[in-house]
Parts: sequence; C-alpha cells; structure tokens
Amino acid sequence: EVRLVESGGGLVQAGGSLRLSCAASDVTFDDYAIGWFRQAPGKEREGVSCFSSVDSRTIYADSVQGRFTMSSDFVKNMVYLQMNSLKPEDTAVYYCAAEYRPEYGSSCTQLGHYGMDYWSEGNLVTVSS
Repeated sequence: EVRLVESGGGLVQAGGSLRLSCAASDVTFDDYAIGWFRQAPGKEREGVSCFSSVDSRTIYADSVQGRFTMSSDFVKNMVYLQMNSLKPEDTAVYYCAAEYRPEYGSSCTQLGHYGMDYWSEGNLVTVSS
C-alpha cells in the first residue's frame, strides 16, 4: 500500500531555511509523479513543485522558484523539499503527494492538486516576520 509519511517543518524566522522530508512507501519513481503542495489558512491548496519521470523534469511554482529545491533519494524512496529565504507568505500546511502513472499534462505536472492519488498528513510551516 502506498504511504507517504512526512516530517520536518516548524517555526522559523523570515529569511531562514527548513527542509521537509517525505518517506514514500511502495512508490516507484517510474510509475509515480511526486509533488509538494501547500495550503494556507483561508486559501485553496496550491502546487509548490513536482517531479515526473514521464517529463524528466522538476517544476516549481513562480512564488517559490529560486528559493525552494525538490530532490529525491531513489534508493531510500525519500523526497525532500529544501526551503530557503522563507517569507511570511510561505506559512502553510505542506503536503507531499503522489500521482499514479502520470502522463504528459497530468495533474502533478500542472501543479494541480485535483488529480493526486495519495497524500501525506501534512506538516505546518510557520514563518514569522
């Protein structure tokens, strides 16, 4: 059974850094696209980044590009999100998610949450001014 267990996050001052980790059980990167999403209070869930073996590329939202970096450890089935130069507007609950057998134009590759099949429980990141 696919399981996504997330860790990391917490409270950090603006300009600081955090790294989120996602342990992806029963997930093979050949068959899944993996992405990071976030949802701030009163806001809709939005895509942060996504990697798909179909596209062989990592996509970032404009709001985090240049500050956030997604990486993977294929041997350990771990996915990471390194967040640098954090801003108060980055405050949100962050999720890792997986999409099974994505194709070109799939949900993850469009940074859309609607088509993701599996989700972590979420991890709160709070950035203070």
